[in-house]
Amino acid sequence: MEDAKSSRTALGVARMRALHLFSQQAALFRDPYASAILGDAAPTVQELEQEGERSRRMRLFVAARARLAEDWLAAAVRRGVQQVVVLGAGLDTFSLRNPYPDVAVFEVDHPATQAWKRKCIADAGLAEPRATMFVPVNFERQRPADGLASAGLRQTEPSFFIWLGVVPYLSQDAIFSTLSWIAGMPGSEVVFDYSEPAENRDAAGQAALSFHAARVAAAGEPWISFFVPAALAQSLRELGFDEIEDLESSDIAARFSRTPKAETRNSGGHILRARRST
Repeated sequence: MEDAKSSRTALGVARMRALHLFSQQAALFRDPYASAILGDAAPTVQELEQEGERSRRMRLFVAARARLAEDWLAAAVRRGVQQVVVLGAGLDTFSLRNPYPDVAVFEVDHPATQAWKRKCIADAGLAEPRATMFVPVNFERQRPADGLASAGLRQTEPSFFIWLGVVPYLSQDAIFSTLSWIAGMPGSEVVFDYSEPAENRDAAGQAALSFHAARVAAAGEPWISFFVPAALAQSLRELGFDEIEDLESSDIAARFSRTPKAETRNSGGHILRARRST
């Protein structure tokens, strides 16, 4: 994305989260602040009625990945983790919904997107959460570690990293640099989503990839990184992660519905949790 412009894909994701509240699957994940910070850009219930099948599936994936990330975060907090880092936060509202009074939240994002997000919060009449630090970082040009250290992240203590809707837009050098840094903090955990390459997909998966990739490319924010699950898992183990859980779309559907995995399709989208336990 261009340095002076906020993220259009972040806007799209926030609109999906807001639209999800109107759906029959709203219980999967509720984001009561999404519409508020979107203001005039918030969707209406009529948009749900006009939603196509591919858009519906993407909305459900966005809701499910947020639900999984926050379920895994809850388990980490029970283990004693007291720092949460939201990488590439966009218009994510976890900091506004944070149910853990003793947990510090660090939001890391491109400077233009972060400034826009803070304006949206102010325009909605909301106060910025006291326990949240906003850290402007361009992932392709700066190390998140440097900005977070200045913001007060205690790198000798474990943290939980939420990195949703970001990895496909970054170079592999930037991705693995960040993952290597996280792996260097024992007890830390990261949740991110990624996509398999076209050649790993069936015809339906290739069509879905073509559809969504064209939309984000048209917004000036193309997907540039794809991963083969087995190779990615091996790379994560080499970095030092010793606890890896990788869910493909059919795993996610089976977890949150009564549809057996064997009866669901894999769209090529994954959400992965990796932790270095020692």
